[in-house]
Amino acid sequence: MQVSAPAPNTVYRVRVAVPVYLYDCFDYSLSFEQYQQAQIGARVAISFGRQNLIGVITDKLAPDAPLDPSIKLKAITELLDDQAILDGKVLSLLTWASQYYQFPIGEVIQSALPALLRQGKPYNLLARTWKLLDDDAESKIKRSERQQEAYKVLKLHPSGTAENLLNLAGVETATLKALEKKGICECVLDAQDFSPMPVSMAQMPLTANPDQKKAIESILKARKKYQAFLLDGLTGSGKTEVYLQVMQDVLKQGKQVLVLVPEIGLTPQTISRFQSRFHCNIALLHSGLNDSKRLQAWQAAQTGKASIILGTRSAIFTPLPNLGLIVLDEEHDLSFKQQEGFRYHARDIALYRGHLEQCPVVLGSATPSIDSYALVQNGKMSCLELNQRAGSALMPKIHILDLKVAQKQHGISQMLLEEMKKRLDKKEQVLVFLNRRGYAPVLICESCAWQAKCPHCDANFTVHRTPYQHLHCHHCGTIHRMPSHCPQCSHTELKSIGMGTAKVEDSLNELFPDYDVIRVDRDSTSRVGSWQKIYDKIQKSEPAILLGTQMLAKGHHFPYVTLGAILDIDSGLLSVDFRATERTAQLVVQVAGRAGRGERKGDVYLQTLRPEHPLLNTLVQEDYRQFAKQTLKERQAALMPPFRYAALIRCESKDQKLNTDFLQQHAQLLRQNSEHSVDIWGPIPAPMERKAGRYQSHMVLLSADRARLHFYIRHWWLNMLHQKPSTMKLSLDIDPQELS
Repeated sequence: MQVSAPAPNTVYRVRVAVPVYLYDCFDYSLSFEQYQQAQIGARVAISFGRQNLIGVITDKLAPDAPLDPSIKLKAITELLDDQAILDGKVLSLLTWASQYYQFPIGEVIQSALPALLRQGKPYNLLARTWKLLDDDAESKIKRSERQQEAYKVLKLHPSGTAENLLNLAGVETATLKALEKKGICECVLDAQDFSPMPVSMAQMPLTANPDQKKAIESILKARKKYQAFLLDGLTGSGKTEVYLQVMQDVLKQGKQVLVLVPEIGLTPQTISRFQSRFHCNIALLHSGLNDSKRLQAWQAAQTGKASIILGTRSAIFTPLPNLGLIVLDEEHDLSFKQQEGFRYHARDIALYRGHLEQCPVVLGSATPSIDSYALVQNGKMSCLELNQRAGSALMPKIHILDLKVAQKQHGISQMLLEEMKKRLDKKEQVLVFLNRRGYAPVLICESCAWQAKCPHCDANFTVHRTPYQHLHCHHCGTIHRMPSHCPQCSHTELKSIGMGTAKVEDSLNELFPDYDVIRVDRDSTSRVGSWQKIYDKIQKSEPAILLGTQMLAKGHHFPYVTLGAILDIDSGLLSVDFRATERTAQLVVQVAGRAGRGERKGDVYLQTLRPEHPLLNTLVQEDYRQFAKQTLKERQAALMPPFRYAALIRCESKDQKLNTDFLQQHAQLLRQNSEHSVDIWGPIPAPMERKAGRYQSHMVLLSADRARLHFYIRHWWLNMLHQKPSTMKLSLDIDPQELS
């Protein structure tokens, strides 16, 4: 909004979203000159209470807009951006997300900005370019394989190349700095170049089979409008090839493609596929980047320089001037749901963004969520099925091992061990899944049955043996030394019970001393670059046992794995969460999907004490789609999501009675105000009642009418926040995915 000349006594105002836990935007005054320069979507430095904060302008109020003379406005401290850094569509998306998830708009907008911009740092960072100084330095780097590889890459670009491109090629910044110390290369700082790089094909597409061809044609018909597609493809059926061929057409039109994956671990193989197919600028956005690299990638996306944007959950909010396609790979994955603070679901945000941008959205999975199947059933999404594995690969066969009667070594069925030995002897790889890291989940006294429990949580300590022997609570992070004797009876015989990945690793090393055991969990991949090294090792065609947690089961392509095993399937069958069977079925199919992706047949073994469980029999005798159909019918009969809409109130304090009384009081108010159109379950203690020294209580709200549920929650929730004791913490989770 431009004004030609300042009017006398006029107060010029902008509305600012402030990063505080308040549900309103706030008006600030500014000079006429600043008002002329101010842009909606730009950052401003402001004073709020006693804090100096960075806000974002959400509106420029007209000079003649009514103003209460009793209100004394604060002036903005500084305009930080000449241009908007968040465009109108992204601001609309963030505003909708704030309203839908009932979370403060200032906090929502902050979550969409890179850390350096949230801190008020300048938008324009200098680009780092590395140039070779010594083209005959092989003798100086004989001992370092990494430096040798980096040196070879630098020699290919004698005039210099950008640091982010070197990083994408696998050259780490630390390696470049090591070469710089030896005088082999230097770092030059230049102004950022945001001009788009032309897109060209690096490799011709593969020949699509009939199912793939049908899917590609269906998506491309919708490329200039919003339409949502569920790409429901068997593991190894070529979903990525469908993405690539659709992307090829979209990129050819000069449009950008946003691809979301659930975890950082999936980005190396995904970016490798993209780089081998397309010559173009690819921006990576995930939490593993340092602040300056994340800002550079965000800028490349926001300016249109990057044609492909590959990221995890939060990348869905990245401003993209030419967005033409959104892809969510492994759409069923729980990692797409933010579980703290602003509890959004990237899948639902993606669908709304596609609607705003008028572009297609493709959700891909071998095990689609029950929620997505319901959207297909309701006609809100089109289902495209891929029923044939790529090449000659066959679906693996699932076998159930009854642990009640099986002979076992180290908790592993003898039959499974024999099958593993056969595969390893044939130079094949074996994948063993156990969703429990550490050495053992229980430490017990053999004399009096005392157990090592966390003093702050209703949970046992987990025994860890690396980097030293200790007890670790995986819920609150408390770490204790390993006791030398029982604190209850002073007995010195303390026994580790149960299996964690570290203990299974020891057992497998003992049972298979001639083969590598490669462990993949949060402990083994905590260092920067460690997952990439493990992944590269797995890709070599050498016999090995891959042992890990959820990280190992998520969409990876392991061509040499022919046998998969889940050591403890029962934990997923006993949960109080109504979604537990869905997650367990997805896990079984995803682990099975890692086996037999090459030319050799795959098998999957499930160890269980409940071989008669109907879920297991459905998966063995039929398939995941049949399980999903049954589950949809059961959810509909029970009036559970997705056939009713849910919200979860989490309440925590140091007094469980305080939680219960407070929630009961407000539950009664909601029942009266909503005329009993909202079902209220609870308050009840959370599945883990005490965590980190505080008591947790839950209350679940359900309604068949989403709009009505949101309407009644809105004012009631604000009232709860205003009335809660200062020692109590409350959170609201719209469409909760977990009840823990």
